Amino acid sequence: MTAKRLSLKALLCAAAAAGVLGMGMSASQAADKTVKIGITLPLTGADAQSATLIKDGAVMAIDEQNEKGGVAGYKLEAVVYDNGTATAGQYDPAQAATNVKKLASDPAVVANIGPQMSGSGKAMSPILSAANLATITPSSTNPDITSSDPRFMNQFRPNKKAVYFRTVTTDAYQGPNMANYFHDTLHVKSVYILDDSGAYGVGMANLFEKRAKEIGMKVLGHDQLNPKEADYTTILTKIKQANPDALYYGGVAQAGVKVVKQSYDIIPKMIKGGGDGMYGPEYLKGAGFPAAEGWYATIASPHLLADPAAKEVIQRFKKKFGTSPDDYAITAYDAAQVIIDSVKRVAESGKEMNRANVRDAIQTAKVKTLQGEVSFDENGDINNKVVSVFQIHKDASHPLDDVEFQYKYVGVAPAAS
Repeated sequence: MTAKRLSLKALLCAAAAAGVLGMGMSASQAADKTVKIGITLPLTGADAQSATLIKDGAVMAIDEQNEKGGVAGYKLEAVVYDNGTATAGQYDPAQAATNVKKLASDPAVVANIGPQMSGSGKAMSPILSAANLATITPSSTNPDITSSDPRFMNQFRPNKKAVYFRTVTTDAYQGPNMANYFHDTLHVKSVYILDDSGAYGVGMANLFEKRAKEIGMKVLGHDQLNPKEADYTTILTKIKQANPDALYYGGVAQAGVKVVKQSYDIIPKMIKGGGDGMYGPEYLKGAGFPAAEGWYATIASPHLLADPAAKEVIQRFKKKFGTSPDDYAITAYDAAQVIIDSVKRVAESGKEMNRANVRDAIQTAKVKTLQGEVSFDENGDINNKVVSVFQIHKDASHPLDDVEFQYKYVGVAPAAS
C-alpha cells in the first residue's frame, strides 16, 4: 500500500472517530440531509405494553414532523432499539448499554429518547456522557443519574455536561409527595413498604420511607422482592400480621403484577399504592379486576390526558395506533418535540449538525409542549415538579386495559417542604 493511501486511510479513521464522539457528520448524512433519533425502550418483557405506548408517542411526533417536510431541510429517522430481554423478563441494563454503544457509533444519531427505567438509565448514562450524546427520558425518575453530588456526577456523567434530560420530575419529589398524600389525604398512620430490588424501585421506596418517617407515619417494615419469584404469599402474610393501614410498593410490573394479584387474596381491604411503576396497562391486563381495583399510583408529571389541549394529539394517537395513549406516551411525544426544536435551532444557527450542538440546544430549550413549557436545569432535570395521583377504578364501558379510562385522576400529590 502506498504512503498516499495510508494517509487517506488515517484521515478516514480520524474522521470516523470524530463522528463517534459527536464532532462531525458523515458524508452520507450530509448528502441526504437525514438526522437520526434513537429510541431505546424495553419492548420485550413485563413492561413491553407501556414501553410500546412510549415508543409510539415519540414515533408519532417524528412522523408528523416529517409529514410537514422535516426540520429546516433535514429528514428525521427514528432508530428503535429494544432494552428488554427474555432472560431478564423485563428491562435489561446490559442490553441498554449495548444499544447505546450502537447509537454512539453512528454519527448521524444526534439524540435519543429513553430509557423507560432508571436501571437502564444508570447503565446508559456514562456511555452517553463519553459520546456527548443527549437522551431525553419520558419516564425514568431515579434522581442519582442527574444529581449534582460529585459522587454521582463522576459515575454517571464523567464529562460533566448534562446528557440525561427528563420530561418528568424525579423520585426526589415523586416518593416524598406520595408519602404526603398517604398521610394528608388518606390519613394513613402506619405503612409497610416493598420494593422490587431494581434501581428505580429501591430509590422510590427509600425516598417514600424517609418522608413517611419525617411526617410521623410508622413504617412497620420494608422488604425486597425477587422479581423472578412466583409466590409472595409469605411476605404478604407477614404484612397481614403486622396490620398496617397501607402497603406501598416501589417497583415495576414484573414483581408488581404478582403483588397486586396476590395481595388481593391476603390483604384485600388494605390501602395500597405505588409510584409510576404501578401506572400502566400491564396491571390492568396481568392482574386484572377485582385485584387491581383501588390501587393508587403516581406519575412524575402533570396529568396530560385530561387536558383539552391534548385532545387532538390523543385522537391522532388512537387513529394511528388503534389504542389510547397514557401520560408517558405524551411526555415521550413532548421529548421528541424538544429534540425537533433543538435540531431546528442548530440548523438555523448555521452550526454543524452534530450531537454536541444538539446537546447544547437541548440544554437551553424552552419549548411549549402539551405539558407546558419544557426547560431544564443545569443537571438535565425538568423545572416542572408536579406529581399526579391516580386510583384504579373499573370502567366497564371501556377496554379494561385502557389506562386512559381505568386509572382515575384524583389530584396532585402535596409537595414536601
